[in-house]
Amino acid sequence: MEKEIKHIGDLNGPVLVFGGVYSNLHALEALYRSAADHKIPSTNIICTGDIVAYCAHPVECVDFMREWDVHTIAGNVELNLLDQADDCGCNFSEGSRCDLLSKQWYPYAKAQIKPDQIDYITTIPHHIKFSYGGKKVTVIHGTVENVSGFIFKSTPWAEKNSILQSEDSDIIIAGHCGLPFIDRHEDKIWLNAGVIGMPANDAQTNTWYTIIDSKDGDIQVTFHKLHYQYQKAADAMIEKNLPLSYAQTLVSGLWDNCDILPEVETAQQGREIEF
Repeated sequence: MEKEIKHIGDLNGPVLVFGGVYSNLHALEALYRSAADHKIPSTNIICTGDIVAYCAHPVECVDFMREWDVHTIAGNVELNLLDQADDCGCNFSEGSRCDLLSKQWYPYAKAQIKPDQIDYITTIPHHIKFSYGGKKVTVIHGTVENVSGFIFKSTPWAEKNSILQSEDSDIIIAGHCGLPFIDRHEDKIWLNAGVIGMPANDAQTNTWYTIIDSKDGDIQVTFHKLHYQYQKAADAMIEKNLPLSYAQTLVSGLWDNCDILPEVETAQQGREIEF
């Protein structure tokens, strides 16, 4: 499939970045209120994909994103919904715990999504490019060549830099891995805002988003905790017979497993995130 790249020009002022709504309507509504509190307009808000996933409200989240009219790219789940695929395409190992759980939540999401939501999803680009504070920025989901590729803080800089070079970019904003981090090397930045739909495996119920600002030519990134009605989101998942372990994650702040994580990130489970 040829990748669609959307160029959105120059952005000025604070930019709010988030990822992984994961069908968590309660978190998305809380983020909307946070953006209003920060006085950031929809034109300066960017989502790194996966509007749909584990939680109970895929249709409502797609409709909310469409009405809010923020910038977003397609995650692997959106692309697989378009392809009418039988799995989420998350790049989980066959037979792993995540793979088995996806066979529970993905069919639910696929059955819920209707043609008018698919019509909206077809308009979502694969990548976004823009200029900010004199820097060239590219927004991707996993990696450029693999929407489901995992890039973590511990991923060698050479791998990140190769993508930065291939995209002729100073900053890559990525999603998919579920953990917030920033990796700076000289004048290059790899940023993952984290996700709002699930905790960051840090034993906290809050999720994460970021705000980017430019001061005197310097790019500043701040990570923000998103507090929302996590118990209501978990109860909705249980009501819909979605995986109990993911509902419990919303309450405990701990992932059901660390199958996708490198050793460094696995060792940080349950620890407070430091930036």
